[in-house]
Amino acid sequence: MTTSKLPARPSLESLRKQSKKLARAIAAGDAAALARARAQLPQAELPLSQRDAQLVLAREYGFPGWRDLLKEVNRRLGRGLEWAVSEARRIIHDNDIEGLRQLLADYPALLSWKADEDDGGLLGMATESYADSGDPVREQVFTRAACAEFLINAGVVVAPSVCDGLIASRAKGLIDLFHRRGLFPRSLKFFAALGDVDAVRACLDTTGGDLAAVNEAFMYACHLQHATSAALLLDRAITLDAEVGRRIDGGPGRSAFVQYFIANKPDVHNPDPAGPWQAFVMQQVASAVNDNDLTSFVDGLRRERWMLSDAYVSFQAGLIGRAVLNDRAAFITALLDLDPAVLHCPVPPPSQAIEFAFTYAKTHLLPMLLRIWPMPDDLPHAAGNGDIPRVKRWFDAAGKPALGDLANHFPANDAYSRGNLQWGEPRIQHVLDTALAWAVINNHFEIADFLLAHGANINTNWGSHEPASILHELAHFHKNYEAMQFLIDRGINMTILVIVGAPLPRIGHIMQRKTRRWRSGWPRRNNGGSRHRTEADALVIGWFFFPRFLRRHLIT
Repeated sequence: MTTSKLPARPSLESLRKQSKKLARAIAAGDAAALARARAQLPQAELPLSQRDAQLVLAREYGFPGWRDLLKEVNRRLGRGLEWAVSEARRIIHDNDIEGLRQLLADYPALLSWKADEDDGGLLGMATESYADSGDPVREQVFTRAACAEFLINAGVVVAPSVCDGLIASRAKGLIDLFHRRGLFPRSLKFFAALGDVDAVRACLDTTGGDLAAVNEAFMYACHLQHATSAALLLDRAITLDAEVGRRIDGGPGRSAFVQYFIANKPDVHNPDPAGPWQAFVMQQVASAVNDNDLTSFVDGLRRERWMLSDAYVSFQAGLIGRAVLNDRAAFITALLDLDPAVLHCPVPPPSQAIEFAFTYAKTHLLPMLLRIWPMPDDLPHAAGNGDIPRVKRWFDAAGKPALGDLANHFPANDAYSRGNLQWGEPRIQHVLDTALAWAVINNHFEIADFLLAHGANINTNWGSHEPASILHELAHFHKNYEAMQFLIDRGINMTILVIVGAPLPRIGHIMQRKTRRWRSGWPRRNNGGSRHRTEADALVIGWFFFPRFLRRHLIT
């Protein structure tokens, strides 16, 4: 029986409060509340559960059930599943279990939602790791274990990509959770990643003739530091490929070969290596970039020239990207001098090298990069390159953005970057804010002022790899005090939440405390390992010292 009329713009929060109030009133013996319950649910036992109170309220508004009421509310508010997915991403990033519980109650279809066949859905959002999560601090930073366990308990669909992503990221807490729940496939790769020697041996006895599968399992065993499983798999790989055995036995030896991979974490994301030996050689060359060892870098490429061939252009592009991140101009020059295939591709391979040059203030490397990849003709790249005439041409006479097709501008044309920033569908504001960030980071302050005057948001949550702020990037990755002062002088919000609810002032206090403890003899190393850290010190950026420059502005 309908006794109430739903407003044109109903509030979900108000409806939830109404149902809770009704349940409390019934429990207290309120006569009017009891009459409402009897009118809608004559056979219900009192006091009513919260679920039954919601049912009473839904029927009073003329709907057969609570979900029907919510569906109508969301229709009137223009909130469909797409909105719910966006909200879930935000809630999971904030590690808000109660918010996730409520969202799933309103949108149960989220438990089986996937963007595409390769997507991990909500569980992928909770378990995906931006970088290696091989130690507990990094796992806590990069993943949302509490949300993942809640979703599993709620019956979320576990996509294969989620399992693959976990063992690739080395998130050992989540790996243990999935193993205990029996969520991993029973295959050689996962047995190797778990270090289950008996299961690996049994699998090899039954299906151990697939060299590609054995090689992949070997890489994962090393990646997760399971030496016994790795040695077993390497022996089988050599049985299947005698040439690999001759190279390894004539070089480092089997034991040292395994230990090298365990110590240096093989790149399990890289599809290029044809086997362990190729992966070993490629990793040595890539590590030479990190170690600034130009001689080993060049010698390795000259000795194993197959790495310069057409089949390995993605690897070559990856070396260049790595060199940009580490500001290794000499390595890019040396690679190009060896005439790699990447120089001659009709269509250059995908690469973030140019993006890295702007994001990490390495634009002096652009002349070398432009020998391979063309400079994108869009607003952010013009801003980051200091091309103010070109920047101004992206605005009309009234000062409004005139970007043309938004898909031609970064990051509107890069779903991965937008996903990292939780920016959803492309918007003009995303382009303006990225242009502002690149202008500031690369010290093009005249352009930055122009962009601020034409719609860019100084308090954007732009970041290099996750929602943050331009100030956060400058403080922790650039130490660019001139650019920081530019933002502060123009009124940037100093309390922007940069890391899971930690505002800049709070981080500033933590950094000040850490600095005092360090100077007073706080232990720097733990048995040669990482610095001692408390839970409070394990905030995402907790192991960086907050610059004194910003502490003067943040701490009173």
